[in-house]
Amino acid sequence: MPAPKLTDRRPDTVPVLTEDIADQVVAPQWTLLYSLDQHGVSLSTLYRRVRSNKGPCLLTIKDADDQVFGAFLNETLKSSPSYYGTGECFLWKKDPETGRCRVYAWTGKNEYMILAESDFIAIGGGEGKFGLWINSDLERGHSERCPTFENEALSITSEFDCIQLEVWGFRI
Repeated sequence: MPAPKLTDRRPDTVPVLTEDIADQVVAPQWTLLYSLDQHGVSLSTLYRRVRSNKGPCLLTIKDADDQVFGAFLNETLKSSPSYYGTGECFLWKKDPETGRCRVYAWTGKNEYMILAESDFIAIGGGEGKFGLWINSDLERGHSERCPTFENEALSITSEFDCIQLEVWGFRI
């Protein structure tokens, strides 16, 4: 299988998703739908830019501690008052020592996959906890173990500062 091809990233910006990470996650061509450094810091802009994506997407984050992590979402992000998505969703994080990605698959304990509202994005949940939560300004987040994925915290500490955030679309 050929190496993945990442498109639509300006050469003057720093990537979060690399070809190496993309190769581990599955698709031969990816399209950058939203990026903090290219499209600005706005949750409404994120929702508007990803709206045309008809397939799954990958949320990627780089925090202030240089940790890279995110979520595979079986459908695109959209503002909704209730959870959506299926058990195909998962959380992931890159191991800084090995460069390999650790995946946290759906446990089947609940169906709290994606909760995207006007003031936050949350992936996974239950018992008052979110596997990944990002506030409306896309600058701060939180990650802790949740029943949906039984993940470990994706960042070094449960609270993190989001330095870069990207949403990638692809066809499988």
